[in-house]
Amino acid sequence: MKPLALLLALQSSLPDGSFLTGTIEWREKREAKLKAPDGWLSLAGLFWLKEGDNEIPLPSRCGPGVRIGFHAGRAVLAGRELRSDAPGPADEIVKGDCTLFLIRRGDRFAIRLKDQNSAARVGFTGLNWYPPQEAFRVKAKFTAAPRRIPVLNIVGITEEFESPGYAEFQLEGREFKLRPVLETGDATELFYIFRDETSGKETYPAGRFFYSGFPKDGFVILDFNRAYNPPCAFTEFATCPLPPRENRLPIAIRAGEKNYGAR
Repeated sequence: MKPLALLLALQSSLPDGSFLTGTIEWREKREAKLKAPDGWLSLAGLFWLKEGDNEIPLPSRCGPGVRIGFHAGRAVLAGRELRSDAPGPADEIVKGDCTLFLIRRGDRFAIRLKDQNSAARVGFTGLNWYPPQEAFRVKAKFTAAPRRIPVLNIVGITEEFESPGYAEFQLEGREFKLRPVLETGDATELFYIFRDETSGKETYPAGRFFYSGFPKDGFVILDFNRAYNPPCAFTEFATCPLPPRENRLPIAIRAGEKNYGAR
């Protein structure tokens, strides 16, 4: 019996079966989305554009490569200007099992390639998690303190994000603080990029992500059982944001997703 199925079978003996069931269902959806044909595991290339013509190679099964013209921040394919993912949605170029689209990071542009038969997707071995623990689902006081904060990403580009405030919470009798950001102007959730004392040991070295709802009556629920690895844990072709300095926690949070390949 798989670990998740075993946990489900045992849930009736636990004090809060709904917490366990919800956590397991969320984790199963997380893995299904990751390994979907267009999920993060399908990333197979990232090509930063330079002024002039850019030749973008493709796997032979997807056909010949494409030529992208790039001039003054405009990317053009066969006379058609391509829309990037910022603000998006990005225009897609479909070539067999491969899809290309334009991304923008800061003032730089790149063509991202997804391949349904990428090595990462074909060789995926499954996610590994800490056991669900209600102690890592905490109620946090949210203080409104809006400001823009710089967030460095793994390819060395810094972008500014809106942050509406910060969440204060307790774990193991100690006080901590996390500052979320809004991924987009119409975001419906708060996005947390954090690092803790398990990073680089039991969990992904650069840190992990999770979401919460917006504050209600001055509080948010932080569920570290749903902390997950950034795409960069699985592919070298992602441009993951790194935790702001204030989101580096001096505590080992043994909850959520472990490093890929860890047991």
